[in-house]
Amino acid sequence: MLGAERQREKRAHNRAVRKSLARHIKTLEKELLDIDQDIDGLVRGSPIWREKEDLLASVPGIGSTIARLLIAELPELGTLDRRKIASLAGLAPYIRQSGQWRGKSMIGGGRSVVRSNLFIAAMVASRCNPVLRTFHQRLIAAGKPKMVALIAVARKLLTILNAILREQKPWQPA
Repeated sequence: MLGAERQREKRAHNRAVRKSLARHIKTLEKELLDIDQDIDGLVRGSPIWREKEDLLASVPGIGSTIARLLIAELPELGTLDRRKIASLAGLAPYIRQSGQWRGKSMIGGGRSVVRSNLFIAAMVASRCNPVLRTFHQRLIAAGKPKMVALIAVARKLLTILNAILREQKPWQPA
């Protein structure tokens, strides 16, 4: 809503409408700040959630927002094997083929909110996480399309996060 209101404010020509939109934006920003503080209090108030957030945020490229989203939207993280968790998040490739005909592999299904946020995290991690940066560069050098390489980074990132929660050990660069 905040993004939509800011876009409307840019396009509004009437002064009264602009003032009204500015008030609404200010209200939304205040509400967003209050909600963020409430979420922070709940996560920090629970020892289990706090420990999970700290473990997830120890990985370069994962901040508190993505860590909290994973805790809320993917509570199975750390309990399933790498294939099942990738499938649950919608990052497992499935192959389209019939007889001699082979189609392209695709991802889909799963939890779209988790998948889209892991994609964003993969973009960040492919720049600032040395292990994932090397992996991404190797895939690009091998001729993989950039989008395919980013999806592979997202899946590898999810696998790493799953292992970190399963083993209860923070990120350690290799």
